Amino acid sequence: MLAYILRRLALIVPTLVGIMVLNFFIIQTAPGGPVEQMIAQIQGTAVGATERFSGSASGGEVMQRGREGGESNSTYRGARGLPPELIKRIEKMYGFDKPILERFWLMMKNYAVFDFGDSFFRNQRVVDLVLDKMPVSLSLGLWTTLLVYLVSIPLGIAKAVRDGSRFDISSSTALIALNAIPGFLFAVLLVVLFAGGRYFQWFPLRGLVSDDWHDLGLGAKVADYLWHMVLPITSMVVGGFAGLSFLTKNSFVEEIGKQYVMTARAKGLTEGRVLYGHVFRNAMLIVIAGFPSAFVGALFTGALLTEVIFSLDGLGLLGFEAAINRDYPVIFGTLYFFGLLGLVMNLVGDLIYTVVDPRIDFTARAA
Repeated sequence: MLAYILRRLALIVPTLVGIMVLNFFIIQTAPGGPVEQMIAQIQGTAVGATERFSGSASGGEVMQRGREGGESNSTYRGARGLPPELIKRIEKMYGFDKPILERFWLMMKNYAVFDFGDSFFRNQRVVDLVLDKMPVSLSLGLWTTLLVYLVSIPLGIAKAVRDGSRFDISSSTALIALNAIPGFLFAVLLVVLFAGGRYFQWFPLRGLVSDDWHDLGLGAKVADYLWHMVLPITSMVVGGFAGLSFLTKNSFVEEIGKQYVMTARAKGLTEGRVLYGHVFRNAMLIVIAGFPSAFVGALFTGALLTEVIFSLDGLGLLGFEAAINRDYPVIFGTLYFFGLLGLVMNLVGDLIYTVVDPRIDFTARAA
Protein backbone atom coordinates (compact mmCIF):
# COMPACT_ATOMS: atom_id res chain seq x y z
CA MET A 1 0.00 0.00 0.00
CA LEU A 2 2.88 2.35 0.78
CA ALA A 3 4.29 1.85 -2.72
CA TYR A 4 0.90 2.75 -4.22
CA ILE A 5 0.69 5.92 -2.12
CA LEU A 6 4.21 6.97 -3.14
CA ARG A 7 3.41 6.42 -6.82
CA ARG A 8 0.25 8.50 -6.52
CA LEU A 9 2.14 11.28 -4.74
CA ALA A 10 4.78 11.24 -7.48
CA LEU A 11 2.07 11.61 -10.13
CA ILE A 12 0.71 14.72 -8.42
CA VAL A 13 3.68 16.83 -9.57
CA PRO A 14 3.36 16.32 -13.37
CA THR A 15 -0.44 16.47 -13.14
CA LEU A 16 -0.34 19.77 -11.28
CA VAL A 17 2.23 21.18 -13.71
CA GLY A 18 0.02 20.15 -16.62
CA ILE A 19 -2.98 21.91 -15.05
CA MET A 20 -0.97 25.09 -14.54
CA VAL A 21 0.56 25.04 -18.04
CA LEU A 22 -2.81 24.65 -19.72
CA ASN A 23 -4.54 27.36 -17.70
CA PHE A 24 -1.57 29.74 -17.76
CA PHE A 25 -1.27 29.90 -21.52
CA ILE A 26 -5.02 30.00 -22.10
CA ILE A 27 -5.49 32.91 -19.67
CA GLN A 28 -2.39 34.74 -20.91
CA THR A 29 -3.73 34.79 -24.46
CA ALA A 30 -7.13 36.12 -23.39
CA PRO A 31 -7.66 39.84 -24.16
CA GLY A 32 -8.02 42.42 -21.43
CA GLY A 33 -5.03 41.48 -19.28
CA PRO A 34 -3.80 43.49 -16.27
CA VAL A 35 -1.82 45.90 -18.46
CA GLU A 36 -4.94 46.68 -20.49
CA GLN A 37 -6.90 47.03 -17.26
CA MET A 38 -4.47 49.64 -15.97
CA ILE A 39 -4.42 51.45 -19.31
CA ALA A 40 -8.20 51.68 -19.18
CA GLN A 41 -7.98 53.18 -15.69
CA ILE A 42 -5.40 55.69 -16.89
CA GLN A 43 -7.54 56.72 -19.82
CA GLY A 44 -10.40 57.26 -17.40
CA THR A 45 -8.36 59.28 -14.87
CA ALA A 46 -5.36 60.40 -16.89
CA VAL A 47 -3.60 62.77 -14.47
CA GLY A 48 -3.89 60.78 -11.26
CA ALA A 49 -3.07 57.47 -12.88
CA THR A 50 -0.10 58.91 -14.75
CA GLU A 51 1.34 60.42 -11.61
CA ARG A 52 1.24 57.04 -9.93
CA PHE A 53 3.85 55.67 -12.35
CA SER A 54 5.85 58.81 -13.12
CA GLY A 55 8.02 58.84 -10.00
CA SER A 56 9.13 62.35 -9.15
CA ALA A 57 7.96 63.75 -12.45
CA SER A 58 4.50 65.20 -12.75
CA GLY A 59 1.87 63.67 -14.98
CA GLY A 60 2.20 66.55 -17.44
CA GLU A 61 5.96 66.07 -17.70
CA VAL A 62 5.56 62.35 -18.43
CA MET A 63 2.93 63.02 -21.06
CA GLN A 64 5.15 65.72 -22.58
CA ARG A 65 8.12 63.32 -22.74
CA GLY A 66 5.84 60.77 -24.41
CA ARG A 67 4.85 63.30 -27.07
CA GLU A 68 8.48 64.28 -27.63
CA GLY A 69 9.47 60.63 -27.98
CA GLY A 70 6.57 59.88 -30.29
CA GLU A 71 3.39 57.97 -29.64
CA SER A 72 3.53 54.45 -28.26
CA ASN A 73 3.69 51.63 -30.77
CA SER A 74 2.23 49.28 -28.14
CA THR A 75 -0.17 46.62 -29.28
CA TYR A 76 -2.26 47.04 -26.14
CA ARG A 77 -5.80 48.12 -26.76
CA GLY A 78 -6.46 51.70 -25.70
CA ALA A 79 -2.75 52.56 -25.38
CA ARG A 80 -2.65 54.94 -28.33
CA GLY A 81 -1.39 58.35 -27.27
CA LEU A 82 0.13 57.19 -23.96
CA PRO A 83 3.87 57.71 -23.37
CA PRO A 84 5.98 54.63 -24.16
CA GLU A 85 7.76 55.15 -20.83
CA LEU A 86 4.48 54.76 -18.97
CA ILE A 87 3.57 51.58 -20.88
CA LYS A 88 6.97 50.08 -20.01
CA ARG A 89 6.53 50.94 -16.33
CA ILE A 90 3.14 49.27 -16.25
CA GLU A 91 4.58 46.17 -17.96
CA LYS A 92 7.43 46.03 -15.46
CA MET A 93 5.08 46.45 -12.51
CA TYR A 94 3.06 43.41 -13.61
CA GLY A 95 6.08 41.41 -14.79
CA PHE A 96 5.10 41.63 -18.46
CA ASP A 97 8.53 42.97 -19.39
CA LYS A 98 9.72 39.33 -19.39
CA PRO A 99 8.98 36.61 -22.01
CA ILE A 100 5.98 34.42 -21.32
CA LEU A 101 8.06 31.28 -20.68
CA GLU A 102 10.22 33.11 -18.16
CA ARG A 103 7.11 34.41 -16.41
CA PHE A 104 5.73 30.89 -16.13
CA TRP A 105 9.02 29.50 -14.82
CA LEU A 106 9.32 32.22 -12.17
CA MET A 107 5.69 31.70 -11.13
CA MET A 108 6.07 27.93 -10.73
CA LYS A 109 9.37 28.33 -8.86
CA ASN A 110 7.67 30.62 -6.35
CA TYR A 111 4.59 28.41 -6.11
CA ALA A 112 6.78 25.41 -5.30
CA VAL A 113 7.57 27.10 -1.96
CA PHE A 114 3.97 28.41 -1.65
CA ASP A 115 4.94 31.99 -2.42
CA PHE A 116 1.89 33.24 -4.32
CA GLY A 117 2.93 36.89 -4.51
CA ASP A 118 0.73 39.95 -4.18
CA SER A 119 -2.59 40.78 -5.77
CA PHE A 120 -2.35 43.25 -8.66
CA PHE A 121 -5.33 45.32 -7.60
CA ARG A 122 -5.83 44.77 -3.86
CA ASN A 123 -2.34 45.56 -2.48
CA GLN A 124 -2.45 42.39 -0.38
CA ARG A 125 -0.66 39.07 -0.41
CA VAL A 126 -2.63 36.36 -2.17
CA VAL A 127 -2.25 34.08 0.86
CA ASP A 128 -3.72 36.75 3.13
CA LEU A 129 -6.63 37.27 0.75
CA VAL A 130 -7.42 33.55 0.59
CA LEU A 131 -7.12 33.12 4.36
CA ASP A 132 -9.38 36.13 4.87
CA LYS A 133 -12.09 34.65 2.60
CA MET A 134 -11.59 31.04 3.71
CA PRO A 135 -13.93 31.04 6.77
CA VAL A 136 -16.93 31.88 4.59
CA SER A 137 -16.21 29.29 1.89
CA LEU A 138 -15.14 26.68 4.44
CA SER A 139 -18.41 27.17 6.32
CA LEU A 140 -20.53 26.97 3.18
CA GLY A 141 -18.63 24.03 1.68
CA LEU A 142 -18.34 21.95 4.85
CA TRP A 143 -21.90 22.36 6.11
CA THR A 144 -23.39 21.93 2.64
CA THR A 145 -21.47 18.71 1.99
CA LEU A 146 -22.16 17.26 5.43
CA LEU A 147 -25.88 18.00 5.36
CA VAL A 148 -26.28 16.65 1.83
CA TYR A 149 -24.60 13.39 2.84
CA LEU A 150 -26.42 13.11 6.19
CA VAL A 151 -29.81 13.48 4.49
CA SER A 152 -29.19 11.79 1.14
CA ILE A 153 -27.68 8.53 2.39
CA PRO A 154 -30.52 7.54 4.79
CA LEU A 155 -33.08 8.77 2.25
CA GLY A 156 -31.45 6.75 -0.54
CA ILE A 157 -31.40 3.62 1.64
CA ALA A 158 -35.07 4.10 2.55
CA LYS A 159 -35.96 4.52 -1.13
CA ALA A 160 -34.02 1.36 -2.06
CA VAL A 161 -35.75 -0.73 0.60
CA ARG A 162 -39.13 0.60 -0.56
CA ASP A 163 -38.32 0.58 -4.27
CA GLY A 164 -41.42 1.24 -6.35
CA SER A 165 -43.60 2.11 -3.35
CA ARG A 166 -45.63 5.29 -2.90
CA PHE A 167 -42.89 6.67 -0.66
CA ASP A 168 -40.26 6.06 -3.34
CA ILE A 169 -42.31 7.74 -6.07
CA SER A 170 -43.37 10.74 -3.98
CA SER A 171 -39.87 11.35 -2.62
CA SER A 172 -38.40 11.09 -6.14
CA THR A 173 -40.91 13.66 -7.37
CA ALA A 174 -40.02 16.02 -4.52
CA LEU A 175 -36.27 15.60 -5.12
CA ILE A 176 -36.60 16.29 -8.84
CA ALA A 177 -38.73 19.36 -8.17
CA LEU A 178 -36.24 20.74 -5.62
CA ASN A 179 -33.34 19.98 -7.94
CA ALA A 180 -35.03 22.01 -10.68
CA ILE A 181 -35.14 25.15 -8.52
CA PRO A 182 -32.02 27.33 -9.01
CA GLY A 183 -30.26 27.88 -5.70
CA PHE A 184 -30.13 31.65 -6.06
CA LEU A 185 -33.88 31.87 -6.66
CA PHE A 186 -34.53 29.84 -3.53
CA ALA A 187 -32.09 32.13 -1.68
CA VAL A 188 -34.09 35.18 -2.78
CA LEU A 189 -37.29 33.46 -1.61
CA LEU A 190 -35.74 32.81 1.79
CA VAL A 191 -34.69 36.44 2.08
CA VAL A 192 -38.20 37.62 1.22
CA LEU A 193 -39.83 35.25 3.68
CA PHE A 194 -37.46 35.10 6.64
CA ALA A 195 -34.82 37.87 6.43
CA GLY A 196 -36.99 40.98 6.53
CA GLY A 197 -37.62 41.10 2.81
CA ARG A 198 -41.38 41.31 3.25
CA TYR A 199 -42.77 39.00 5.91
CA PHE A 200 -40.62 37.85 8.84
CA GLN A 201 -37.22 38.96 10.08
CA TRP A 202 -36.12 35.83 11.87
CA PHE A 203 -32.63 35.54 10.41
CA PRO A 204 -29.83 38.03 9.61
CA LEU A 205 -29.12 39.01 6.04
CA ARG A 206 -25.49 40.06 6.15
CA GLY A 207 -22.19 38.51 7.13
CA LEU A 208 -20.92 35.33 8.71
CA VAL A 209 -21.36 36.60 12.28
CA SER A 210 -22.79 39.67 14.02
CA ASP A 211 -20.76 42.82 14.56
CA ASP A 212 -20.52 42.21 18.33
CA TRP A 213 -19.51 38.56 17.90
CA HIS A 214 -16.13 39.02 19.61
CA ASP A 215 -17.84 40.33 22.74
CA LEU A 216 -20.09 37.28 23.11
CA GLY A 217 -19.51 34.19 25.20
CA LEU A 218 -18.57 30.85 23.65
CA GLY A 219 -22.11 29.48 23.54
CA ALA A 220 -23.49 32.75 22.18
CA LYS A 221 -20.76 32.82 19.51
CA VAL A 222 -21.68 29.34 18.29
CA ALA A 223 -25.38 30.19 18.29
CA ASP A 224 -24.77 33.45 16.43
CA TYR A 225 -22.63 31.72 13.81
CA LEU A 226 -25.23 28.98 13.23
CA TRP A 227 -27.97 31.60 13.13
CA HIS A 228 -26.22 33.36 10.26
CA MET A 229 -25.63 30.06 8.43
CA VAL A 230 -29.24 28.83 8.34
CA LEU A 231 -30.47 30.65 5.23
CA PRO A 232 -27.32 30.38 3.05
CA ILE A 233 -26.87 26.69 3.78
CA THR A 234 -30.56 25.97 3.23
CA SER A 235 -30.46 27.65 -0.17
CA MET A 236 -27.41 25.61 -1.18
CA VAL A 237 -28.47 22.16 0.04
CA VAL A 238 -32.11 22.19 -1.03
CA GLY A 239 -31.26 21.23 -4.61
CA GLY A 240 -28.29 19.02 -3.74
CA PHE A 241 -30.10 15.98 -2.37
CA ALA A 242 -31.30 14.51 -5.66
CA GLY A 243 -28.04 13.29 -7.20
CA LEU A 244 -26.63 11.63 -4.08
CA SER A 245 -29.99 10.20 -3.00
CA PHE A 246 -30.54 8.53 -6.37
CA LEU A 247 -26.93 7.31 -6.44
CA THR A 248 -27.33 5.75 -2.99
CA LYS A 249 -30.65 4.17 -3.92
CA ASN A 250 -29.35 2.69 -7.17
CA SER A 251 -26.25 1.32 -5.45
CA PHE A 252 -28.35 -0.41 -2.79
CA VAL A 253 -30.90 -1.71 -5.29
CA GLU A 254 -28.12 -3.23 -7.36
CA GLU A 255 -26.52 -4.91 -4.33
CA ILE A 256 -29.83 -6.14 -2.89
CA GLY A 257 -30.49 -8.10 -6.06
CA LYS A 258 -27.18 -10.01 -5.95
CA GLN A 259 -26.77 -13.67 -5.06
CA TYR A 260 -24.96 -13.17 -1.73
CA VAL A 261 -27.96 -11.22 -0.38
CA MET A 262 -30.33 -14.06 -1.28
CA THR A 263 -27.95 -16.51 0.39
CA ALA A 264 -27.81 -14.40 3.56
CA ARG A 265 -31.59 -14.25 3.71
CA ALA A 266 -31.84 -17.99 3.12
CA LYS A 267 -29.61 -18.54 6.16
CA GLY A 268 -32.20 -16.78 8.29
CA LEU A 269 -30.43 -13.45 8.87
CA THR A 270 -32.66 -10.55 9.78
CA GLU A 271 -33.34 -7.87 7.17
CA GLY A 272 -31.40 -5.31 9.20
CA ARG A 273 -28.40 -7.62 9.46
CA VAL A 274 -28.49 -8.30 5.73
CA LEU A 275 -28.88 -4.64 4.85
CA TYR A 276 -26.31 -3.08 7.18
CA GLY A 277 -24.01 -6.05 7.72
CA HIS A 278 -23.56 -7.08 4.11
CA VAL A 279 -25.13 -4.69 1.60
CA PHE A 280 -24.06 -1.42 3.22
CA ARG A 281 -20.31 -1.94 2.86
CA ASN A 282 -20.50 -2.75 -0.85
CA ALA A 283 -23.14 -0.20 -1.78
CA MET A 284 -21.54 2.71 0.06
CA LEU A 285 -18.13 2.46 -1.59
CA ILE A 286 -18.85 4.86 -4.43
CA VAL A 287 -20.91 7.15 -2.19
CA ILE A 288 -18.53 7.61 0.75
CA ALA A 289 -15.36 7.70 -1.35
CA GLY A 290 -16.71 10.70 -3.24
CA PHE A 291 -16.92 12.85 -0.10
CA PRO A 292 -13.41 14.41 -0.29
CA SER A 293 -13.77 15.49 -3.92
CA ALA A 294 -17.31 16.76 -3.27
CA PHE A 295 -16.04 18.90 -0.40
CA VAL A 296 -13.14 20.31 -2.43
CA GLY A 297 -15.52 21.07 -5.28
CA ALA A 298 -17.88 22.97 -2.98
CA LEU A 299 -14.95 24.81 -1.39
CA PHE A 300 -13.10 25.80 -4.57
CA THR A 301 -15.97 26.69 -6.85
CA GLY A 302 -17.62 28.65 -4.07
CA ALA A 303 -21.17 29.95 -4.26
CA LEU A 304 -20.96 33.31 -5.95
CA LEU A 305 -24.66 34.17 -6.11
CA THR A 306 -25.28 32.90 -2.57
CA GLU A 307 -22.40 35.01 -1.30
CA VAL A 308 -23.73 38.08 -3.08
CA ILE A 309 -27.33 37.60 -1.89
CA PHE A 310 -26.34 37.08 1.74
CA SER A 311 -23.39 39.53 1.70
CA LEU A 312 -20.83 36.81 2.39
CA ASP A 313 -17.36 37.70 1.17
CA GLY A 314 -15.90 34.30 0.27
CA LEU A 315 -13.73 32.64 -2.34
CA GLY A 316 -16.52 32.61 -4.91
CA LEU A 317 -16.70 36.40 -4.95
CA LEU A 318 -12.91 36.67 -4.80
CA GLY A 319 -12.50 34.41 -7.82
CA PHE A 320 -15.14 36.29 -9.78
CA GLU A 321 -13.52 39.67 -9.10
CA ALA A 322 -10.07 38.27 -9.91
CA ALA A 323 -11.31 36.96 -13.26
CA ILE A 324 -13.01 40.26 -14.13
CA ASN A 325 -9.95 42.33 -13.17
CA ARG A 326 -7.46 39.82 -14.65
CA ASP A 327 -5.77 39.60 -11.25
CA TYR A 328 -3.38 36.85 -12.33
CA PRO A 329 -1.68 36.22 -8.95
CA VAL A 330 -5.07 35.55 -7.33
CA ILE A 331 -6.29 33.42 -10.27
CA PHE A 332 -3.19 31.26 -10.55
CA GLY A 333 -2.45 31.15 -6.82
CA THR A 334 -5.88 29.82 -5.92
CA LEU A 335 -5.82 27.46 -8.93
CA TYR A 336 -2.49 26.01 -7.81
CA PHE A 337 -3.50 25.61 -4.17
CA PHE A 338 -6.91 24.07 -4.78
CA GLY A 339 -5.60 21.99 -7.67
CA LEU A 340 -3.01 20.51 -5.32
CA LEU A 341 -5.63 20.05 -2.63
CA GLY A 342 -7.96 18.32 -5.08
CA LEU A 343 -5.26 15.88 -6.21
CA VAL A 344 -4.38 15.03 -2.62
CA MET A 345 -8.04 14.56 -1.73
CA ASN A 346 -8.46 12.19 -4.68
CA LEU A 347 -5.77 10.05 -3.09
CA VAL A 348 -7.61 10.31 0.24
CA GLY A 349 -10.75 9.12 -1.55
CA ASP A 350 -8.92 6.01 -2.76
CA LEU A 351 -7.70 5.32 0.77
CA ILE A 352 -11.26 5.62 2.04
CA TYR A 353 -12.16 2.75 -0.29
CA THR A 354 -9.75 0.51 1.65
CA VAL A 355 -11.19 1.68 4.97
CA VAL A 356 -14.78 0.95 3.93
CA ASP A 357 -13.83 -2.36 2.34
CA PRO A 358 -10.45 -3.82 3.40
CA ARG A 359 -10.71 -6.39 0.61
CA ILE A 360 -9.74 -3.71 -1.91
CA ASP A 361 -6.02 -3.82 -2.65
CA PHE A 362 -4.76 -1.09 -4.99
CA THR A 363 -1.22 -2.44 -4.77
CA ALA A 364 -2.25 -5.80 -6.21
CA ARG A 365 -4.21 -4.08 -8.99
CA ALA A 366 -1.25 -1.89 -9.88
CA ALA A 367 0.99 -4.94 -10.05
